Amino acid sequence: MEPRSRLTPRDDREARRLVRDAARRLEEAGVPEARVSAEVLLSELLGIGRSDLAAFEKPLSRDQATLYETWISRRLKREPVQRILGRAYFRNLELMLDEHTLIPRPDTESVVEAVLGAVDRRKGSCRVLDVGAGSGAIAISVAQERPLCEVHATDNSYGVLKTVRKNADRAGVTLHLYHIDLVSGLDELDKSIEVLISNPPYIRSDDLHRLAPEVRYWDPSTALDGGPDGLDFYRRILTEAKPLLANGADVVLEVGDGQTEDVLELGRRAGYTPLGTHTDLAGSPRAVLLWWGPD
Repeated sequence: MEPRSRLTPRDDREARRLVRDAARRLEEAGVPEARVSAEVLLSELLGIGRSDLAAFEKPLSRDQATLYETWISRRLKREPVQRILGRAYFRNLELMLDEHTLIPRPDTESVVEAVLGAVDRRKGSCRVLDVGAGSGAIAISVAQERPLCEVHATDNSYGVLKTVRKNADRAGVTLHLYHIDLVSGLDELDKSIEVLISNPPYIRSDDLHRLAPEVRYWDPSTALDGGPDGLDFYRRILTEAKPLLANGADVVLEVGDGQTEDVLELGRRAGYTPLGTHTDLAGSPRAVLLWWGPD
């Protein structure tokens, strides 16, 4: 039997071998979607698509190989890929992230679809308010995809709003941003908001410790904690936003699993007309739809 050949420096930095080794290490450590993580990080490092990795022949430079190893080490500690890269992809957007911002989830894209439907019923032109902007994923998507809309967004963190501004500028859209607690002090918008959106914190306080490490340790807790029953922010939004809403306004609220009926009932008690839900790609209810028309 012939002895196994030793790896040459070129082989040691060969993309397919690096991905295979990284995926094995991540899987052994219990990191979810190990192969995907290994491939995404390397494809981003090389500036190519994941599907192009298999045919990539050029060896990585020593600096590239070192950086990739650093990234894999961070992923082994359950740091999300988006945090490692400092950016996330959402619909047509590449969004910059920092410690202040929640990583936008693919499920939230279905919430944007529900908002766009409400906008389209107004022929694509209306005044929109996003309560709790986060990375800006929802507000920027609406402004980009429905450019006739006037889009406003709020957040109680200067850090968040600074990131939203950068992301809006990168996307080439205009947002009206407010550093406030939910909707307080927006008197100039009274009775003018035609579509109100929010993806508020909705995790029960006692459930925060059960979240995956990627969420529990790396997303800001203020963007997750929805109070004892997870519904604190829905109660506030549904009450405090009333003076801002035009007659006939649509309200679109992202909800967590199992919260649909509770949020619809909160809306009903607050004087809104429940319209139903909008599902995500998995078929789960992801947004609650309400209508404001007390007149």
